[in-house]
Amino acid sequence: MQQFLVPQFIDVESKILGPITVRQFVIMLVMIGTLFIFYKAFDFATFLVSGFFVLIIGIAFAFVKVNGMPFHFFVLNLVASLTRPSLRVWRKDSQDFGVEEENSAKATSIDDVVAPPRKQINRTRLSELSLIINTGGYYKGKNNSL
Repeated sequence: MQQFLVPQFIDVESKILGPITVRQFVIMLVMIGTLFIFYKAFDFATFLVSGFFVLIIGIAFAFVKVNGMPFHFFVLNLVASLTRPSLRVWRKDSQDFGVEEENSAKATSIDDVVAPPRKQINRTRLSELSLIINTGGYYKGKNNSL
């Protein structure tokens, strides 16, 4: 059996400058570039106020972790959870996903729904299916239809 080297610690980011990772370095570069643009575009008082907020946001995105994940993943998950509906309803009668039914007021009772007939599997067929799964498909079985 051939052995493979399995990578360890794949969730650890590589460091480039001391304890600073590539992601943190890029975020800091973007923050410094934004501060430079604000310095050239605004007067000094406006630069101080807006620069303070850019500095706080940049440091938060670069260095803050919430529950062990970087802050930008936390913000993305927060926005996604706020924009999605909090109640999800599964409608069994809709066949196409994402398409609303034109006549949503139409109600179907439980008596109107017909369940498909169940296929009976005997013990020998079940053991044969188990053998097919355990051999990874090398054993084809007596009849090839599953």
